[in-house]
Amino acid sequence: MSTLVIVESPTKARTISNYLPSGYRVQASMGHIRDLPASAEEIPPAHKDKSWANLGVDVENDFDPLYVVPKTKSKVVKELKEALKGASELILATDEDREGESISWHLLQVLNPKVPTKRMVFHEITKEAIQAALKNCRSIDENLVHAQETRRILDRLYGYTLSPLLWKKISKGLSAGRVQSVAVRLLVQRERERRAFKTANYWDLKATLEKDKNQFDSKLVTLNGQKVANGSDFDADTGRLIPGRQVTLLDQATATALKERIQDKIWRVSNTEEKPTLRKPSPPFTTSTLQQEANRKLGISARDTMRIAQNLYEQGYITYMRTDSVHLSDQAITAARNCVEQMYGKNYLSPQPRQYTTKSKGAQEAHEAIRPAGSSFRLPRETGLSGLEFALYDLIWKRTVASQMADARITQIAVNIQVENAGFRSSGKRIDFPGFFRAYVEGSDDPEAAIDDQEIILPALSVGDTPNCRKLEAISHDTQPPARYSEASLVKTLESEGIGRPSTYATILGTIIDRGYAQMRNKTLIPTFTAFAVVSLLENHFPDLVDPKFTSKMEETLDDIATGSAQWLPYLDRFYRGEKGLESQVKERESQINSSTAKSVILEDLQATIKIGKYGPYLEVSRGDEILTASIPADLTPADLNPEQVETLLRQKTEGPDKIGLHPETGEPIYLLVGSYGPYVQLGDVSDDNPKPKRASLPKGVKPEDVTLPQAVGLLALPRLLGTHPLTGGKIKASLGRFGPYVVQEQGKEKEYRSLKAGDDILTITLDRALALLAEPKKTRGARGSTKPALKELGKHPDDGELVGLYEGPYGVYIKHGKTNAKMPEGETAETLTLEQALAALAAKTTTAKKTTTKKTTSSTTKKTTSPGSKTSKSKTV
Repeated sequence: MSTLVIVESPTKARTISNYLPSGYRVQASMGHIRDLPASAEEIPPAHKDKSWANLGVDVENDFDPLYVVPKTKSKVVKELKEALKGASELILATDEDREGESISWHLLQVLNPKVPTKRMVFHEITKEAIQAALKNCRSIDENLVHAQETRRILDRLYGYTLSPLLWKKISKGLSAGRVQSVAVRLLVQRERERRAFKTANYWDLKATLEKDKNQFDSKLVTLNGQKVANGSDFDADTGRLIPGRQVTLLDQATATALKERIQDKIWRVSNTEEKPTLRKPSPPFTTSTLQQEANRKLGISARDTMRIAQNLYEQGYITYMRTDSVHLSDQAITAARNCVEQMYGKNYLSPQPRQYTTKSKGAQEAHEAIRPAGSSFRLPRETGLSGLEFALYDLIWKRTVASQMADARITQIAVNIQVENAGFRSSGKRIDFPGFFRAYVEGSDDPEAAIDDQEIILPALSVGDTPNCRKLEAISHDTQPPARYSEASLVKTLESEGIGRPSTYATILGTIIDRGYAQMRNKTLIPTFTAFAVVSLLENHFPDLVDPKFTSKMEETLDDIATGSAQWLPYLDRFYRGEKGLESQVKERESQINSSTAKSVILEDLQATIKIGKYGPYLEVSRGDEILTASIPADLTPADLNPEQVETLLRQKTEGPDKIGLHPETGEPIYLLVGSYGPYVQLGDVSDDNPKPKRASLPKGVKPEDVTLPQAVGLLALPRLLGTHPLTGGKIKASLGRFGPYVVQEQGKEKEYRSLKAGDDILTITLDRALALLAEPKKTRGARGSTKPALKELGKHPDDGELVGLYEGPYGVYIKHGKTNAKMPEGETAETLTLEQALAALAAKTTTAKKTTTKKTTSSTTKKTTSPGSKTSKSKTV
């Protein structure tokens, strides 16, 4: 008999098995094995007629959740039960947070083991950590399970009660979420602020001065002893100076006259000041700060950051990646300080070990920051990692090591220079000792280069010195509206306000974009018309549910439930069934919500109403007795819509499209139109003989007003035949597709694609350039510029000579040949698998794929009738 250890993923199973004694068998549950019903299909017949069935929660019976094992997990459960038959002990080794505790509890309920069962938790997958965890197993923490289950039920009640209301009043397919809706409201509020923003214009002077052949800049700061106005002195709502500000506002005429008057006068240093400052290193990463920095430095989304971090953790490279804590263990501090001493020298160590205190609201989850795993940190170059896995590990390594380094010592230098009645200031910065800058500078990929960039060197200047003015410019400035949220800044705001949990932010951000509430453009999140409509409905009728303070208070209560200081059942009852509970609110207000009003979006300065229709947003304008409508392109957001665009869309609807010119060969008119998916050109008119004229979308970045007749002719001529490949004879073409411009080599049915790069023009690219692009390795999706090499090449397939290889996937190693993927044979590893075995597995997969038999299986369904953590479970299988 052996000990069965259950973890969530195959990767984690492979890594942990290296550190367990003989006689231990590790299997993966593939995440959660059961959950609330995801669709009506999963609700068992015995419960379909219940009033609460659509919720999956029996709100009439102490919020008893209805758990089902989805069809996709039936096989996993069967395999785990089979494995348990041969075990004398069961160890549940899922992740250490609430989610992991919940997975273990569900495993316990479904498997119903008859052998001793333990709960094992660890913060990193190293030999020392696993061996220590084996000696310190515990039972399942009921408080953590209660907290996670309450959170899950709360989210279900919120989403499944409000979402149907949005379907009825606005549009089908919309969703509401406890944290998601608050995040969308933040985006909409920021866009409202930007639309309401009144731009102000002001002028100042910038001088280029010279002393001892060294040039430096100086900026006008005072005139007649009074401060010169800058952007911070203006009211964003009016565009005027904030009342009470004692400043001098310069316009173009005043600035130009001042420039002419003082340019050739004597410039004299009136004061110098040097101020020493210290910069301390940032704490090690939490989930939130890792997502923010990965977005800023590596340009990857929160979702991708967590996916990559999960892989690094499960392979044993980093500690657990879902944590709010900035604490480092003594072992980690020693490892980091050893790295500092070896890499940079003792003088770069902080005098005393640094320990950080978590400041975020409701910090919980794991007990240590994200750091390299182990008692000694592997150098990034020694890990064997590549691509984004290497980049993220490198980021974590640098941040952790920097946290134990000495402060950076900086001297801030200010020099005041007077010329006539105008006061100028030059600011400099000298890095006296770089300290932790040597390892890590926030927002910079290259610490050494960042050190150079941060220094602003001024020549030696003393009071009374008279530098020469080499250049003096009058410069115009326009105040800028508040910046839109990036993923990083939205995550930072959500965390600082205590909204949601960092471990859920990646999923929430993904949902906001996937559901069409926001578009990602230039790394910023821009809310859509649908977002405006949904937020307006929730603000007007359910203000508490999108109030950050209310949502933050909910998080605090859920944390209290986790510690046992609050009761979960009374809280759920108050939230849903109370006098002001969600159920009552929705029933009371549904009849009060006018569907036409809910579908309307009113924007300032627009003489038009935007409506959310079945096929997307559209304009509605009253012109006399007539109401005109026009579809709004899918990529046009409230941020982009202005009165001119409204008129263009309406004119195209009433008068027809704008005519660019006539095709030089056919004489047909070429039109510029705006459709649901953006602007495009069209050759000829729509008629019975020509119901679908030739059309071509404008390339990204090309503005409709800039399109010329030759451009339009060229776009309509796509795809362009560039020539033939000198080696293969395949046709080489250039064209424009869904993901942008590309070149393609065609050989029969086989096609090889490459995207064009910055600087390439789809209309002028040459055959030689296309051949060069096609010669480059093909990029794999999501790898951000890196190809995905085979883990192991087994050899060539006898049928076509193509490679048969092993690859690393999200669920472990698999066999790949062409477009066919096959699972590893049972008991084989990458080291033991032969080409013959791989060919047999591929053949079996091909045979299975050709079969058309269908089997209907009923998902296993369980209705929980005991509280989490109960030792006796009375569950019935439906």
